[in-house]
This record gives sequence, structure tokens and C-alpha cells, in this order.
Amino acid sequence: MKEAIKSDNAPAAIGPYSPAVKVGNLLFISGQIGLDKDGNMKETLEEQTEQVLKNLMEILKSAGASEKNVVKTTIYITDMSHFPIVNEIYAKYFSEPYPARATVAVKELPKGALVEIEAIAVL
Repeated sequence: MKEAIKSDNAPAAIGPYSPAVKVGNLLFISGQIGLDKDGNMKETLEEQTEQVLKNLMEILKSAGASEKNVVKTTIYITDMSHFPIVNEIYAKYFSEPYPARATVAVKELPKGALVEIEAIAVL
């Protein structure tokens, strides 16, 4: 009924969860942080945001999908002043019609990340 999806080009899960789960024609992608495929955290907000989005794209690709399949994202940032930078980089990965989206400021994220993004896609 549900199938775990992962990518060799994105980091492995850092806990007891799947990088993504496919159920029917829906793909639920777990929150991605700025880790590269070897588990190394990028340093700056810009580098982390780029890596997060690259990880999302690699997981989508593993499921036979692309950014055009994404219908909803949730962005978690540790400081709302980071919103314009994250927004600018995010806009390079998605085009109209953009996915529905929420952006939430949180106190902290796993491994000291500055940004985390999760997504839902229709396959």
C-alpha cells in the first residue's frame, strides 16, 4: 500500500522515517535539510537552501516526478529575516503555477540546520 522512496543522490534519513513515501498517486517527501548525500551540512543559509531543494529534486526524480508534480510545500526557517533569501532561491526551482506553501519560523531544526522544506507531490 505504501512504498518508501529514497535517492542515492540525497542524504539518507537521520532517524526512523523514510525520505519519502508513495501512497497511490501521492508522494509525501519528508523535511529535507542542508545535508549533502554524504551527510555533510552546508554552512550558509544560501548553501543550505540550495542543497535542500536539490535533495527534494533528487527524491522527486527517484519517484519518476519533477518539481511540476509538487502541489504543496512547507518551509521551516529559524529566523523570519531569512525569508527573502530562501524565497529567492526557492523561486529558481519552481515556476507557475507555484505549489501552495506555508512558511513557519521555528526555534531550531535538526543538526543546527537553518532551513527545512517538506513537500507533497501528485504523480
